[in-house]
Amino acid sequence: MENVLFLLALTVICGALLYQGCRYLPGERWQMLAAVPVKTEGTGSWQGFNLTWYGLLTANAYVMALLMLIILLRSVAIELVPLLILAILLLAICVPASRWVAKVVEGKAHTFTVGGAVFVGVIVAPWLIGLINLSGDAPRLPMLATLAALGIAYAMGEGLGRLACISFGCCYGKPLSDCSSLLRKLFQRYHFVFYGENKKISYASGLQGQPVVPIQAITAILYVVVSVIGSGLFLLGHYQWAFMLTAVVTQGWRVFSEVLRADYRGNQRFSAYQWMGVVGMAYVVIVAWLVPVSEPLTAQIGNGLAALWSPLVLLSLQAVWLVIFWYTGKSTVTGATLSFFVHDERI
Repeated sequence: MENVLFLLALTVICGALLYQGCRYLPGERWQMLAAVPVKTEGTGSWQGFNLTWYGLLTANAYVMALLMLIILLRSVAIELVPLLILAILLLAICVPASRWVAKVVEGKAHTFTVGGAVFVGVIVAPWLIGLINLSGDAPRLPMLATLAALGIAYAMGEGLGRLACISFGCCYGKPLSDCSSLLRKLFQRYHFVFYGENKKISYASGLQGQPVVPIQAITAILYVVVSVIGSGLFLLGHYQWAFMLTAVVTQGWRVFSEVLRADYRGNQRFSAYQWMGVVGMAYVVIVAWLVPVSEPLTAQIGNGLAALWSPLVLLSLQAVWLVIFWYTGKSTVTGATLSFFVHDERI
């Protein structure tokens, strides 16, 4: 019963977040979170840099993914320390990779690509788990269960992370005017309209105020649903299927969804990110079938939730949130000019 209640609560919380995010985040108000003055211009105004909702929502998504990983693996009595070591190593590799891959594929030094980061993570994850297991006398991280938890955590983090894309106006869909009559009819009522000249959809494609395919919302809903289903499979001990479901669906959707996107993805007809998705799916299937299927571990979700009160976990989550927020939230493509004044009537 605890497992069922956990899945229901997870569904309700994520559903509420996605609903409110899709409703409000396309608006201009929800791009800039704060502006910080750094240099005076000598005329009463200051130059500053922007902190964005993109960074806050991305940091939230990373922490949610880490929460899912901890809860699931602790629910089957996996040790906390090797679990956190794995998470930190993956973040240390994948977070910088999100910028490196974008620079290689798109030629842009000031953008991020989740697709590229995920591809790198998919490739290195089994090797990192094996490396950690070599550090002890006995395997500390069951390979298939850990990969399944990673797939579930990624799907959840990526799903909620799409709220950041809605806020920034990136990863946007095609304008309905360029779509087939079937797609126009399908999204006639449910579409996105972005506002704000500083949103990427405005300055990169000039699509401010135009109805576009809500590809970020579709991706978010699909990934969160897959994560919840994968969590159910994990708690039942079906690690192989949980891993393949989350990994194949997310990577498969990445390949297909690009036909509905209008943002720049490289010059190739079949983009580098689509090739990454194809290779990632094949790699996942091979790994899932090569790793021996072990006996399912007894899952007690209460033990997983109890782990969140550990000082080590709380401090780790806070540190991850701060690092991700600063790395992704300090905008390098927008700037700010600020002025300050005194309310004379309040003196």
